[in-house]
Amino acid sequence: MSDIRRIPLLIGGKLIQSKTKDWRDVIDPATQEVIAKVPYATPEELEFAIANAREAFASWRNASQTKRQQVMINLARLLRENTLAIAEALSREHGKTVPDAEGEVGRGIEGVEHAISMNVLQLGEYAENAATGIDVYSVIQPLGVCGGITAFNFPVMLACWMFPVAVSVGNTFVLKPSEQDPTAAMMVAELALEAGLPPGVLNVVHGGPETAIGLCEHPDIKAISFIGSTHVGTEIYQRASKFGKRCQAMMGAKNHSVIMPDADREAALNSMLGAAFGAAGERCMAISVLVLVGEAQKWLPDFVERARKLKVNVGMDRTADLGPLVSRRAKERVEGLIQKGVDEGAQLLLDGRGIQVPGYEQGNFVGPTVFGGVKADMTIYNEEIFGPVLSVVCVESVEEAVEFINGNPNGNGVSIFTQDGGAARYFQNNIGVGQIGINIPIPVPVAWFSFTGSRASKLGDLGPNGKQAMYFWTQTKTVTARWQAHARGVNTTISME
Repeated sequence: MSDIRRIPLLIGGKLIQSKTKDWRDVIDPATQEVIAKVPYATPEELEFAIANAREAFASWRNASQTKRQQVMINLARLLRENTLAIAEALSREHGKTVPDAEGEVGRGIEGVEHAISMNVLQLGEYAENAATGIDVYSVIQPLGVCGGITAFNFPVMLACWMFPVAVSVGNTFVLKPSEQDPTAAMMVAELALEAGLPPGVLNVVHGGPETAIGLCEHPDIKAISFIGSTHVGTEIYQRASKFGKRCQAMMGAKNHSVIMPDADREAALNSMLGAAFGAAGERCMAISVLVLVGEAQKWLPDFVERARKLKVNVGMDRTADLGPLVSRRAKERVEGLIQKGVDEGAQLLLDGRGIQVPGYEQGNFVGPTVFGGVKADMTIYNEEIFGPVLSVVCVESVEEAVEFINGNPNGNGVSIFTQDGGAARYFQNNIGVGQIGINIPIPVPVAWFSFTGSRASKLGDLGPNGKQAMYFWTQTKTVTARWQAHARGVNTTISME
């Protein structure tokens, strides 16, 4: 074990080795090689991290907005300079291709750049003489020590959706990255220190459910952000709410994309290849259901042939379209759900099981998989597969497509491809989903708009990014003030008219 790299904790501005006896393997998904050991932090180490964050809050909350802004400017620059190194570490632990990982770092930088603008968004309001001699104004202040729990699929982007805004408005932070691929998040945290974050403002602890629960239940944690699966997110939200904490939980999805018969065929089909199979489908915004309307149903064989030609290889191959799934367990689950689809009568038009990559025979590879004839009561439609599996549903009108999609309990993202503005407007106004793409397959908004999943895909009123994130990590105080005038001859009678 001494020859294998051990992932440190980050507490009080220092990298420290955990004293835990519980170390878990970080595994290369292409080879099954153990490439690092990650600690499951002890309760005492979690307590130590929170205590450091609490101590740092006393001074950081009073740091100038200019200082906080400068740290984020520095962090954005450092992330750009280190994009390739972070992407390669991410690819090795997660499996996504390096270009895909570089794209993730780019979206993380976008989140940091948004945090630079917090000094503008964190402005209060002032009303002079709201009543005679009485002024009313609001101030937007930090909450205190906050926490974030991120999923394995976007360890850089999700971390950058959380702590940059939280600390830019004056909070301190404890981050728990996924134990499956912790290195990239640690690299980001170390760069944040290099950018100028004072010791204790950002702390990183590793672990499993016990660590997440510890964050949710600790009395000093004021707010929790979680992005991950529905099962875990529901528990996180319930526990945080039970202990009186503010919580946002962005959870599972079943994203649909509608292709109308008047759509640009080339653009629509090519967009769907990346949306359904990019990152091996391990994205909460991946399109997992393709809804073909009317004559567009005839395009399905063409789409299947395009999917068949996608290249599956290790993430370090820049020409690969998708790499391995993150773990052996994930591969087994996806392949089991593919078999479930066959057993329930769906038409397996393209089977991605049994993929062998020369030299990486032990890799967690599953190729693009396409099912036709999918019905709403099938398991592959109702469960989030989180793999490169696309279900195809055929309908005859945009109205039927909207009705079908609104029947699904999830509401993370949806898109439509059409050249008809009226159809697009009808779709936009009547679909019950939080994030909508029009001729855009994966409608993840830019960072200055909030991520706005809805229904069973989200718990909590406020989402990450945008103005909503600023309000989530702050509290608004309203002050009503009256000052008596003391100058000789001044009438100090106060009227409430």
